[in-house]
Amino acid sequence: MVVPLKENAAFRRLYYKGKSAGNRYLVIYCARNRLEVTRVGLTVSTKLGHAVVRNRVRRRLREIVRHNASCLPSGYDIVIVARTAAVEAEFAALEKSFRTLTGRLGLSAL
Repeated sequence: MVVPLKENAAFRRLYYKGKSAGNRYLVIYCARNRLEVTRVGLTVSTKLGHAVVRNRVRRRLREIVRHNASCLPSGYDIVIVARTAAVEAEFAALEKSFRTLTGRLGLSAL
């Protein structure tokens, strides 16, 4: 089960103590959370554009997480940070990027 991660302290803990992997479109941070659910948070900076652009990127990332939720293990906190190239990326490229990074971090069964 995947639920939203919203607490600022959890984001900061992942940035400083979590494992990370990145590529052209995304950076993913992860760490164990001692819960039975996986929590996922999204970060989309104002550098990416105005609100409409940022919200579009957020919606696409949420959909990618929803599609791949069954492949994610329980008990992890995950933060996905969108890079500027994610604005122009096609959905398939973003999804491939997500799968590649989760595989690199050992989070994906694919």
